Amino acid sequence: MHMRQQIIQIHPKDNVWAALQDVPAGTAINGVTAVRDVAAKHKLTKEFIPKNGPVIMYGVLVGLANEDLPAGELVTTRNIRHASGSFSVKEERHTEWERPDVSRWAQRTFMGYHRSDGRVGTGNYWVIIPMVFCENRNVQTLHKVLVNELGYTQANPYETMLRQLLHSTAPEQPLPAQSRRFANIDGIKLLSHTLGCGGTKDDARTLCGLLAGYITHPNVAGATVLSLGCQNAQLEMLQEEIEKRVPGFDRPVICLEQQKIGSEKDLMEQALQRTFEGLAKANEQQRAPAPLSKLIIGMECGGSDGFSGISANPAVGRVADIVVALGGSVILSEFPELCGVEQELSDRCVDTTLAARYTQLMREYAARAEAVGSGFDSNPSAGNIRDGLITDAIKSAGAAKKGGSSPVTDVIDYPGRVSKPGLALLCTPGSDVESTTAEVGAGANIVLFTTGLGTPTGNPVTPVLKLSTNTRLATKMQDIIDLDTGPIISGEASIDEVAARIMDLVIDTAGGQYTAKAQVLEQDDFIPWKRGVSL
Repeated sequence: MHMRQQIIQIHPKDNVWAALQDVPAGTAINGVTAVRDVAAKHKLTKEFIPKNGPVIMYGVLVGLANEDLPAGELVTTRNIRHASGSFSVKEERHTEWERPDVSRWAQRTFMGYHRSDGRVGTGNYWVIIPMVFCENRNVQTLHKVLVNELGYTQANPYETMLRQLLHSTAPEQPLPAQSRRFANIDGIKLLSHTLGCGGTKDDARTLCGLLAGYITHPNVAGATVLSLGCQNAQLEMLQEEIEKRVPGFDRPVICLEQQKIGSEKDLMEQALQRTFEGLAKANEQQRAPAPLSKLIIGMECGGSDGFSGISANPAVGRVADIVVALGGSVILSEFPELCGVEQELSDRCVDTTLAARYTQLMREYAARAEAVGSGFDSNPSAGNIRDGLITDAIKSAGAAKKGGSSPVTDVIDYPGRVSKPGLALLCTPGSDVESTTAEVGAGANIVLFTTGLGTPTGNPVTPVLKLSTNTRLATKMQDIIDLDTGPIISGEASIDEVAARIMDLVIDTAGGQYTAKAQVLEQDDFIPWKRGVSL
């Protein structure tokens, strides 16, 4: 790619180009004249496409023309509509892939927290969890007391700003940060939610599965769980889900039920005393070297733009291949954003049983969405469309690049857990916070999050590294972007070069040498996916 390149044809079969910079009307490109102004990130036809003819991008069907489109025409929501190809389970497998050269990282390690189940954490957090929303006030109070009194409160620049406004124009000196009581506990995190009762029994079981995923997560040192007692999501159900994920689980889990204990005062006194004792025990764990095969990387995107599938997502996909080649695990989720690439992913499954499971989950999800009048074609957001992702298939084809090219070794329904090395497909919504929450519940100890428009999303227990698709965003929102992949668009760096930078950042983050911007901002987003109805 050259510095002044205006357009790119992503796949040899494509009949549209993506604009890498603004293309004014009348500009001649490869023998084609732009019919009208085409803003960077948007698409223009490279040849005549007849009415109802296929629009091809990334080598797959991404839409159908609503009218005859001359060569050089701007592609819009008016002149094309969403369409994607059919898919089925085929006997022939396409699991061949070009393994990347990983010699640069073959001997590298990261400093992690080793757990008895063989997994390794990139952090060491204590989590406080309500079994039902009725306990949210109690867990919030418990969390506030522990964070404030044990030295986990971060200095808030806005408090200093307000003091200046209230008292004088001279800045006041911020109070010195309180030292942490437990040096090896990275944080005390709250996982409050609005579920646990009122939904179906399946909802309760699913919530318990997700919470068990967090309690048994390699980044979690221990947990305090408060239950009211009468809700659908019972403590016994949670304990079953914990045992299912990690038989003989040995990290401390403090479970207290308010209706058995009695007063709120008695409940809180027990919670404080036992949590303090658990923290003291968990503080004995220290970081030690771990091989990169212990990495479990969640691949996520949010606030995507027309450059996502050209810069950040392919670079993250290359990282996925590196991690798999090193023996680690990768999670590709957001099933509504795999629409149009189902056949490719099905063919990449290591056997037809996995392929059948994947296609079944996709079909069931699509059917549920259509049953409520909102198919996958409704997925692109206003921001996506404004920045060049005008059909779900265009968005999906670019989003799927995050998974790299390695074979699919597992297909997991929510809220399941990663248990094998290689690339796993995890059924989640396209909503970035719900999907990130699910990826971490499945075991991701690092999340790579690509964004073209900017989003501050994070997670309570797993570092979420934000990768911008373009340099303008990285410059404008420096407080949330960890690494810029924009040099791929400008031609200043190749996908391989940027992928190497991301991989080095992943290792530094996993070992505690780098703190993700979302962690600095305390962006502790946690939203369970509620599939069922409320009763």
